[in-house]
Amino acid sequence: MAQSEENSVVHLQSDEYGEYYTRYIRLLEYSDIEVQLQENLKSAMTLFGTLDDKKALYRYEPSKWSVKEVLGHVMDTERIFTYRALALARGEKEPLAGYDHNQYVSEAGFDRFSVDELIEQYKNTRSSTLSLFQSFDEKELLKRGVVNGSNFTVRGLGFVVAGHELHHLNILRDRYLDL
Repeated sequence: MAQSEENSVVHLQSDEYGEYYTRYIRLLEYSDIEVQLQENLKSAMTLFGTLDDKKALYRYEPSKWSVKEVLGHVMDTERIFTYRALALARGEKEPLAGYDHNQYVSEAGFDRFSVDELIEQYKNTRSSTLSLFQSFDEKELLKRGVVNGSNFTVRGLGFVVAGHELHHLNILRDRYLDL
């Protein structure tokens, strides 16, 4: 993507997020971070509301994450990206490191939680994310920094949170659940 080309849905410049994350940005339906996150919340609650604990342990292949682990991964990623957004909004000058999502899932033990416990964690995580992004003004949303080797704006990070979640909700629907 050319540096000046805009994403047609969210009106982000392509230099507001790393190229790798384009696949998530393209999934977005709303140009407002808060609206997109609220709509994602509704979709996720609909999907996860159909699960019982046995079904949530399903893996479509032995080496793949369980449904519970996918939800846990979505939460961990949201928490990490919102920390990154906070750091950039507060003027962090040091590059922020990446993380190994497979290690995080492996270490977390998400399968030990009930679906209800994970849903409660998810709702709390989303509430915190919404509160944080509501606190940012336009100047803060446009602040920039380096995250995992790519340039980002605060708002770019918010949209990646939403697009990443949509990516995993789609995978759950396509490969895990008969929805």
